[in-house]
Amino acid sequence: MENFSEMIARALKLPAHRVENTLKLLEGGATIPFISRYRKEATGGMDEVQIGEIQARNEKLRELAKRKETVLSTIEEQEKLTPELRARIDACWDATELEDIYLPYKPKRKTRAEMARQKGLEPLAALLLIQRENRLDARVHAFVKGEVKDEEEALKGARDIIAEQVSEDERARSLVRGCFARRGVIVSKVVKGKEADEAAQKYRDYFDFSEPLKRCSSHRLLALRRGEAEGILKVSITPEDDEECIRGLERRYVKGGNACSAQVAEAVADAYKRLLKPAIETEFSGTSKERADEEAIRVFAENLRQLLLAPPLGQKRVMGIDPGYRTGCKVVCLDAQGALLCNDTVYPHPPKSERQAAARKLTTLVEQYKVEAIAIGNGTASRETEQFVNALRFGREVQVFVVSEDGASVYSASKTAREEFPDYDVTVRGAVSIGRRLIDPLAELVKIDAKSIGVGQYQHDVDQTKLKAALDRTVESCVNLVGVNVNTASRHLLTYVSGLGPVLAQNIVDYRTVHGPFRSRKELLDVPRMGAKAFEQCAGFLRIPNAGNPLDNSAVHPESYPIVEQMAKDLKCAVSDLIADKSLRERIRMEDYVTDEVGIPTLTDILHELEKPGRDPRKRLEAFCFDPNVHTLDDLCEGMELPGIVTNITNFGCFVDIGIKEKGLVHVSQLAGHFVSDPTTVVSIHQQVRVRVLSVDRERKRIQLTMKEK
Repeated sequence: MENFSEMIARALKLPAHRVENTLKLLEGGATIPFISRYRKEATGGMDEVQIGEIQARNEKLRELAKRKETVLSTIEEQEKLTPELRARIDACWDATELEDIYLPYKPKRKTRAEMARQKGLEPLAALLLIQRENRLDARVHAFVKGEVKDEEEALKGARDIIAEQVSEDERARSLVRGCFARRGVIVSKVVKGKEADEAAQKYRDYFDFSEPLKRCSSHRLLALRRGEAEGILKVSITPEDDEECIRGLERRYVKGGNACSAQVAEAVADAYKRLLKPAIETEFSGTSKERADEEAIRVFAENLRQLLLAPPLGQKRVMGIDPGYRTGCKVVCLDAQGALLCNDTVYPHPPKSERQAAARKLTTLVEQYKVEAIAIGNGTASRETEQFVNALRFGREVQVFVVSEDGASVYSASKTAREEFPDYDVTVRGAVSIGRRLIDPLAELVKIDAKSIGVGQYQHDVDQTKLKAALDRTVESCVNLVGVNVNTASRHLLTYVSGLGPVLAQNIVDYRTVHGPFRSRKELLDVPRMGAKAFEQCAGFLRIPNAGNPLDNSAVHPESYPIVEQMAKDLKCAVSDLIADKSLRERIRMEDYVTDEVGIPTLTDILHELEKPGRDPRKRLEAFCFDPNVHTLDDLCEGMELPGIVTNITNFGCFVDIGIKEKGLVHVSQLAGHFVSDPTTVVSIHQQVRVRVLSVDRERKRIQLTMKEK
């Protein structure tokens, strides 16, 4: 671990002892949220991103160490492992370099070069490589025997051996890699016969496309690869000038101008075209895709974070409406904790158009269940339903919100939804999800596979294992940032709490069902399988409102309770007085409570938490209305200014909901009056914005918007 910590520290430009401390905590079973929040002295205040990067690099180094063991073992079995070669492999910590070193020793299928060796042509290949023989014809004739029929076959076999040697030479591979890196071009052509296919039209910008690979953005590369996977595009990566690569190889391997040199030159060209170029193209195809995946995953994770941390309405009685035409609008009423009180269906829109009956039903339900807010899904018939509801007169003040229903259908058909509502169909479950998203988006969205929430960029085209890991980390981070009420949280929400997981989350719910609400954090230790380590990791993120100890409803960790109690004792007051009285807190001198384990960072966090225990870091929810005159694509015209909500962010801009079925695109160049390299620095998910229509392509149903001022 010491060597790894030093390597990671150098790569990330972090103090080695901080990295080592972080790795020890991770090895000891501590989670990233716990380390970031409660071990700042050990890490020097690293955030979750830095700790996550340390963890990822440590895992890669471990994988590389295992690969090195395999490489050494394989070469040793061949009895070719020299002390110098072992030293090189031991010192190598670059995966590409390691594979280059290993390539000549790697077990192969039967290659052309291997068949030539079996025919006894290796000495001829060595003779050609020396390039000093002036009477080549006579020397070649000696190899025409056995399976070798003539001189040409002998020379061809020798060239095959040389070509393989060149292709396995680290210097040759490095040279070709340099050509690809400097002047590599990604090229796409439409597959013959696919030009007119309807499915191919979305790729028509790439029917005859080329761009320097190093300038190809992640979203464009993923689009090209998707078109290739669908059999519409043929994609390749190649140096701008193959001859430049061949000339570079010839300078390295061809010496002089005799007949041997001509044979070597021919072998070098063959090595490049048949072996090196395809191998390095595959390598660059993989690495460029990996980089594009990482960027797309980063964008998705950031979008998901913003969505999960969207402002909650809070514990209020809510009516959820899943709008529809023919099948009607599914209506549910929920209590302040999100429990289902009733469900019904109304038909205010065509074909039934029972507007009066629908109005009576909704006003009655609002009064009967003391509804404080109405959440309307943003799918089919959303605008019409919003206008219908806003026109109603209720006997009480009711706020109306349009809520994203992305993923609601996935949830309503899931095992989770069936467990929650076994006696209701998918339409009722979908309306419940819409209503609950208004009360607390985070608590509801954790039940849905993050890929189904609709804020990704080519999420089905990226590495699914890496995507899941990144999204799970994002959900875990958000849940622990906000904190969880242990007495009301669902099993799914508890699963993401630091140190818990599915089994302990279920055990907490089962314990709560049998024994009633938790009265203190200490009681969590009575939950089956809740050991000291799990308690240490989770306790600070679980909240218990109205507990006997007010710190149980705060982010102060139980391990720090003695510090707060000592502060209160020194001020001759109760802990509750410290929380209630700002003047008492101002008298606390943090320096008096510093120990070997507890420093200023932890003490600062404790005092901030005492100011407002259990505070929710999310913003306040704001009401929003679309332009009442815009309902369809036909209502739009160039120059029109509209209110909108950002629904998705990509590397090339953001998509904005302006109240119709089609979302508009604000290209990155139209986000602001200055250059924008990262759209997330300008916009965020669910942000309310003002946009202006630049163009409307009705045939392709595309809307171009701008956020620039006139």
